[in-house]
Amino acid sequence: MPPRPAVLTKRTLDKDLDKITHAEDVAKHVLRRLVAPGLGLIFVGLAMLFAGVYVFDRPGAMLVVAAAALAGYMAMNIGANDVTNNVGAAVGARAMTMGQALVIAAIFEVLGATVAGGEVVKTISANIVDAVQVSPVLLGWIMMAALMAAALWINLATWMNAPVSTTHAIVGAVIGAGISAVGPEPVNWQVMLEITSSWITSPLIGGLIAAGLLYLVKTLIIYRDDKVAAAQRWVPVLVAVMAGGFMAYMVLQLSPPGRFPPLTVLLIGIGIGLVSWLAARPLVLAQARALENRNSSLRTLFRLPLIGSAALLSFAHGANDVSNAVGPLSAIVHSVGIGGGGIGHPPLWVMLIGAFGISVGLLLFGPRLIRLVGEEITKLNPMRAYCVALSTAFTVIVASWLGLPVSTTHIAVGSVFGVGFFREWYTRHSKRRIAYIRRKAESFDIDEPEEPNIHETRRRYLVRRSHFMTIVAAWIVTVPVSAALAAMIYWVMFALFV
Repeated sequence: MPPRPAVLTKRTLDKDLDKITHAEDVAKHVLRRLVAPGLGLIFVGLAMLFAGVYVFDRPGAMLVVAAAALAGYMAMNIGANDVTNNVGAAVGARAMTMGQALVIAAIFEVLGATVAGGEVVKTISANIVDAVQVSPVLLGWIMMAALMAAALWINLATWMNAPVSTTHAIVGAVIGAGISAVGPEPVNWQVMLEITSSWITSPLIGGLIAAGLLYLVKTLIIYRDDKVAAAQRWVPVLVAVMAGGFMAYMVLQLSPPGRFPPLTVLLIGIGIGLVSWLAARPLVLAQARALENRNSSLRTLFRLPLIGSAALLSFAHGANDVSNAVGPLSAIVHSVGIGGGGIGHPPLWVMLIGAFGISVGLLLFGPRLIRLVGEEITKLNPMRAYCVALSTAFTVIVASWLGLPVSTTHIAVGSVFGVGFFREWYTRHSKRRIAYIRRKAESFDIDEPEEPNIHETRRRYLVRRSHFMTIVAAWIVTVPVSAALAAMIYWVMFALFV
């Protein structure tokens, strides 16, 4: 008998349609993962066009355009890796959504980089390797190699979910390329000693400030019998301190050097703080009307200052870390005779590439590390997150004012662990906390609570030390790895193009 013809049943047709649907879903999933890299590539192309508009008729224009591409790529990596320091605490404390955090960070990153980023750019572009002792052409190639090496290392670290220091990466890369090109003599070891000391001290300072802020919050608000009334009194004060310090910094950054004496700057900060206190007080009172006398109610009252501190930290990060991308580009621009004002004064278009590159990077690639840092390093609530963010912001702002390229990552980590270690100490030793718990036990006619289980305490707090050791290890490795990579890239560039 001849074979029977195949019959396409409804069941077979449904299976084939399901296969097509699954294939389409897979294709969409793959294409979706390519959207962010594609948009990043478009930004790099726009950075090249933007630079070309300014230098197309100048000698060395091709070198500047290529450096602009690398600076844009570096800036995106900074945004992807370092954005966790700005808004990770606020997102981890659930004070704002991921979308809100990204928008706030993007806006204030651009403002910080363009308004107050000049001082640290001078350090990266002119002070690590002495431009006087190195020919302009050689300095340009040194900075090109440093940009490429630092960007590649940060990109790899971000892919590995490791929040490393972008400042360490670019400083190490400049040193490695400089030594590879001309030896150790032109390296300004005095400046390097100052930078290294700031890397060590700034996380400690950040941790101490964060612990001190949390002590004040616990003493003045959390362990009071009437928490809401205490918060009504002190939350506006915290907002005033934040606004006053920020305004004093802005006056110092935007005014000519020496125009305002320190006392005048202090009075300006106090005045703005007083106005902020008057503005915040009715808002806090309105929020507190329907709240119960519980710790959970304080989260609502701390949401406003936490959002403000996250915005302030984004501004401070843009002011400090934009130098990691545009400092080498500024040196390259001046090495080919473009731009005015000396090598330590970057043109505005150079600053804009770094500013918008950081924002593009954090919008496209930032959410993954925000979740990692905001939720896994330590348990945060709005009060603790506020202490971390404000401490980090003030430490970075002061460093930026002094022209020191500190590591925002390690200041933030130092603040987080300062809060964690202080919580451990306060839980075991605070007489005010013990008295508060006894009063609560008496008011509810129950026995005094037992000491917390030591194993539970270790599980909740001490395991976070493993994250701390991981970050410290990345800190130690970043400088030598970026220096060695920059040296190799310089030799390849020298062999191919010089």
